[in-house]
Amino acid sequence: MMKSLKQKTMSGIVWSSLERFSVQGIQFIIQLVMARILLPSDYGLIGMLTIFLAIAQSFVDSGFTNALVRKPSCSAVDFSTVFYFNIVIGLLFYLLLYAGAPWIAQFYNEPLLTDLTRVVGITVLANSLTIVQRARFTIRIDFKTQAKAAVIAVLISGAVGLWMAYSGYGVWAIAVQSVVNGLLNMIILWLYSGWMPELAFSWVSFREMFSFGSRLLLSGLIDTVYKNIYALVIGKKFTARDLGFYTRADQFAQFPSANITGIISRVTFPVLSEIQDDNDRLKHVYRKYIRLSAFVVFPLMTGLAALAQPLIHVVLTSKWDGVVLLLQLLCFSFMWYPIHAINLNLLQVKGHSDLFLRLEIIKKIVGVMILCITIPMGVAAMCGGLIVSSLIGLFINSYYSEKLIGVGLIRQMRDIMPILVCALCMCLVVWLSVYYIELNGIKLLVGTIAGVLFYLVSTRFICPEELGELLTIVKNKF
Repeated sequence: MMKSLKQKTMSGIVWSSLERFSVQGIQFIIQLVMARILLPSDYGLIGMLTIFLAIAQSFVDSGFTNALVRKPSCSAVDFSTVFYFNIVIGLLFYLLLYAGAPWIAQFYNEPLLTDLTRVVGITVLANSLTIVQRARFTIRIDFKTQAKAAVIAVLISGAVGLWMAYSGYGVWAIAVQSVVNGLLNMIILWLYSGWMPELAFSWVSFREMFSFGSRLLLSGLIDTVYKNIYALVIGKKFTARDLGFYTRADQFAQFPSANITGIISRVTFPVLSEIQDDNDRLKHVYRKYIRLSAFVVFPLMTGLAALAQPLIHVVLTSKWDGVVLLLQLLCFSFMWYPIHAINLNLLQVKGHSDLFLRLEIIKKIVGVMILCITIPMGVAAMCGGLIVSSLIGLFINSYYSEKLIGVGLIRQMRDIMPILVCALCMCLVVWLSVYYIELNGIKLLVGTIAGVLFYLVSTRFICPEELGELLTIVKNKF
């Protein structure tokens, strides 16, 4: 059974990684090319819509994806019930976005947002039609199929976006690319899944899953509003250009952090759910996941912070120089996100969505207080406040991990401290190695080589177990 679980984990990690990084990597490159053509204010306009789209998407999911994945055995009626519910919710929220578009434009004093909201909102409707398909693939830990669908969609939509950007369509290039991607992903997932809903809806099934999912929905809403409130505040209090800088910094920092967090959440949740009643085994696997995620994420984020200036100048040009400091600050905030994700996954695995909700409320109250303090100090101070919020959140998240399986903050910090020390020392080595170099391209090359060599050598002696585990996963699959 252990061998089977390990194989599932490795397969899930590899294919989920391929999906996330191939799709996000292609999308990232496309966005970089488009950013060299478009203006920071174009991205700022799209950034103003983020919170409204994200809230709508939270309602579309309603926590049912995790409810389906966690349920030991889902019937055809369960899947059909979720499907029909999502259609209604998706349509409802698209109509709300369509009707509310003029008020959104008035709030930001940007008339163009009326039409942009109505077009980009189509993605919410498209995503509502893929919830069940994604859940079915996730239950089988089948990320290979999802990777294929996502890559095809992002390539075609990226080509459309690039053509529109080069043709002078401005912000509409970003909007249309997003819609085309959502629609293509929906169509391809339906073709690959081969699943069709039955003409059935069970209130018993709905209430059972909603009792679990509703708390996750509320938690997700709180988290969504909190994550996007920065874009809302910057768009309202500052300029579209400032918001453009923030959204690009957020994109760069999120690329390694959010993608790895997403991989970890998707893979660990179904795997840990299989052993939810075996606390000793759960504890062992849980601690290993925390160490392995830190081993991968910490050097990526600290290295990105050290090379932020040459990276931005090379890939975006100097017109995006306002991104550099914001990116460095966000890196030290987002580096903790995978650890947060594993702690929160444990609560869901154990069925404590009520505790999940409680923690989210507490963390967000603290975060909003920090935000209110930093707003008068400017955008950089707001990003710095996110570091403080992330560290406080780590303490709060680990409280119930201690209660449930005896792995609290102290145990977790002991596990990851050697990795953190290696990553911070690597950051210093990278910074020193490029300090006297003038050319940004040479800085990137020298800094990357110095960082990789230092980290591999130092972890070979300090964290050999995690290095060996990662190399084993790569060797077994490739």
